[in-house]
Amino acid sequence: MLETLDAAALHRWCAGGLAALKRHQDEINQLNVYPVPDGDTGTNLVLTMTSAEQALRLERDDPGVDGQPAPARVLRLLARGALLGARGNSGVIVSQILRGLADALGDTPEVRGRALAAALRAAGTAAYSAVAEPVEGTVLSVLTAAATAAVRADTDDLAAVTRAAATAADEALARTPEQLPALARAGVVDAGGRGLCVLLDALVEVVTGAAPDRPEATPAPPRRPLEAARETGSTEYAYEVQFLLDADLPAVRRLRAELARLGDSLVVVGDEADPTGTSTWNVHVHVNDVGAAIEAGVVAGRPYQISVTRFADQLPDVAPPATVLAGVPERAAVVVASGPGLAAIFAGEGATVVDGKPSAGELLAAVRSTGASRAVVLPNDPNTQAVARVAAEEAQPFGISVSVVPTRSPVQALAALAVRDPARRFADDVIAMAEAAGACRYAEVCHASREALTVAGRCQPGDVLGLVDGEVHLIGGDLVQTCAALLDRMLGGGGELVTLLLGADAPDDLAEVLRTHLARRWPFVEVHHYSGGQPFYPLLVGVE
Repeated sequence: MLETLDAAALHRWCAGGLAALKRHQDEINQLNVYPVPDGDTGTNLVLTMTSAEQALRLERDDPGVDGQPAPARVLRLLARGALLGARGNSGVIVSQILRGLADALGDTPEVRGRALAAALRAAGTAAYSAVAEPVEGTVLSVLTAAATAAVRADTDDLAAVTRAAATAADEALARTPEQLPALARAGVVDAGGRGLCVLLDALVEVVTGAAPDRPEATPAPPRRPLEAARETGSTEYAYEVQFLLDADLPAVRRLRAELARLGDSLVVVGDEADPTGTSTWNVHVHVNDVGAAIEAGVVAGRPYQISVTRFADQLPDVAPPATVLAGVPERAAVVVASGPGLAAIFAGEGATVVDGKPSAGELLAAVRSTGASRAVVLPNDPNTQAVARVAAEEAQPFGISVSVVPTRSPVQALAALAVRDPARRFADDVIAMAEAAGACRYAEVCHASREALTVAGRCQPGDVLGLVDGEVHLIGGDLVQTCAALLDRMLGGGGELVTLLLGADAPDDLAEVLRTHLARRWPFVEVHHYSGGQPFYPLLVGVE
């Protein structure tokens, strides 16, 4: 039984946590909100923690380096390795949890129960700050419950605190379907939260010498969909403006008052501990006068990573808006895409292509390889967006300004690249690309990987699923018929240009059959089709 969490124990936790994640990798992958075949939260967590462990191997712990206590140094190495190796939202959040632990324990030579509890609370703050729109019923809720239980234990007994945190996390995980309707519909608990529980149980085993006695995790039973409130502000304002700001506290207070006069849904967060020094703040507001909001930021300090979203161009549950950065004229585009056809298409548009679902470090390497001082990244997947934002931040010390246009599908990236104009100011070009991507509705067709309850009904393994903007709209038994029905549903809402990307498993005649169908049912629609060669999805659709 350990009394303190020293460097050696943290090394064992990293190794034990990684081994546990590998054992539960398939189980966590199955806890996907939608029954599509590319659910990979478990895989993302394993790859992220593998990178963290490699960081420890490359630089063994030395208690005297930088004057840091050994535990904090190990955690900083883990956090840095996890950050550069982060894959998916879950990987980014885990890296922020490790960073929060490291920051909180920076001056703590002996980590006992109360110190660990305070560090878990700091980790929760760091994790929430990594998410643009925190949602309850996710890993964030599970982490909050763990930290709260650890603090309430109010003891320096390290074993008691770790047990309390792990038990509370497990109980919070079971409640996630009650908090998040998508989980209730799918009949599962949160995948990222399950991964955190695995890591906390591994910590209990390191501290106490025995793994917690828990029943095998099973997906939550299907429940009635729940209603969730959304923080949208009033409909009076047409634009969302976000930026980071380097400024002192008095200037930020004046900024808050000015932005409150201009709009609503105002959030300004940062470090208020130092009333005189300059800190970094995250600013969010809904306004009609975008220029006035940005000008207020300029008056207050140095705004950067400015993003502007026009609500009229957005659909429900869209990703965070594009980041608009200033810099020197040289620019490049980096696109994430799987499939030889897609890679060739994007390369033909002058983009640097990164295959698969890359880590933050791999994306950073691709950005640096372009030699440009300005770059736009098109992630083409909701889970890769957080990774892309990390890469963008990591590019700054190299003098590279990176904007992330939050494309969720390759068809949106094609729409964005089609309007790219090097003659425009970079900031204006990024906004134009983001608007083009947002105006392109996207759909996917795949086969269900498991039984699940969706908003379109219950599906069985092997059923053909038609997803529009990430939501299951159709369940069918025939691939071609489902593809045709999906196109009809999308074009029923209007559209002039249809883009079809054929996957590796698409039937040879699928494109011709669908073109014939569109010519008959929608004769005034322009149709383009390409061989994308993407895995899992026989068809990707874009409608503009």
